[in-house]
Amino acid sequence: MPAITVDDVLVLPRLPELGEATEYRQVRRVTTAPSGYEGEGFPVRRAFAGVPMTELDPFIHLDQMGEVDYAPGEPKGTSWHPHRGFETVTYMIDGIMDHQDSTGGGGTITDGDTQWMTAGSGLLHIEAPPEHLVMSGGLFHGLQLWVNLPRVAKMSAPRYQDIRGRESALLTTPDGGGLIRVIAGEVAGHRGPGSTHTPITIAHVTLQPGAELSLPWRSDFNALVYVLAGRGTVGTDRRPIHLGQLAVHGPGEALRITADRTQDSNAPALELYLMGGQPIREPVAHYGPFVMNTRAELIQAVEDFQAGRLGVIPTGRVPHSDGQGDRP
Repeated sequence: MPAITVDDVLVLPRLPELGEATEYRQVRRVTTAPSGYEGEGFPVRRAFAGVPMTELDPFIHLDQMGEVDYAPGEPKGTSWHPHRGFETVTYMIDGIMDHQDSTGGGGTITDGDTQWMTAGSGLLHIEAPPEHLVMSGGLFHGLQLWVNLPRVAKMSAPRYQDIRGRESALLTTPDGGGLIRVIAGEVAGHRGPGSTHTPITIAHVTLQPGAELSLPWRSDFNALVYVLAGRGTVGTDRRPIHLGQLAVHGPGEALRITADRTQDSNAPALELYLMGGQPIREPVAHYGPFVMNTRAELIQAVEDFQAGRLGVIPTGRVPHSDGQGDRP
């Protein structure tokens, strides 16, 4: 699980030591993601299954894609499909993924990169491994998070942010036992490159065996911790958590997470995807690839898609989408 890393975390800025009066968030629930298949048949874990929407707001959906080591000819993607009313945040940990849409946008992401697509008023979209990866096979592991848009932004023009892994803000814990990659938002004064409509924070954290993370967290944000690999505990009451589980936290001003001293050989560290945001607190009408405020808006989205008003499938691929072209 390379994502973006550094040879020596001790050269990085460090999180502040938190005082004894810090109000750590308690864990409301720990859920286990059911497994399924997406698109043409790639395996996913549905990380938010069973969690009330009010506890997820402003987030809608999270899939862990893989981790799977494909044989030659096995890598799979999605067919063309529509989106309207929200944003997709695709974080590629291992492997390569091409994105293309009906507006001509898209590109290629690989180890540690994030593609942030604001679907807004709507478009058609496809995600697929490049042809050379289909031929060779290889490791594939990533995440796709759906972030809701507030009512005033749901019909905004579609746009992209291509965030390279090296652009993430990097910091460590006071003892150097953890690596925090800030993708969007802010952690202890360190801001990630992602630009958001709704205030949110997204980070990928690696904790070495036995390491502890005491992380300041905005009190007006919710707090979700998803385990990508490894085993550990969450909260001051040290509730166990492992691969494929989500910890939903209650109110407070900091998170406490500890990696078990002994990890499995295939997962030498505790890997976490942290999400938090300011709740939008608007009605949510969700149907398939559409996230709107009312049923009438969902019906309109379906009618617009069927009428071709969300775009047409382009005849060619976007530049450099073979996974080997120049990347900024």
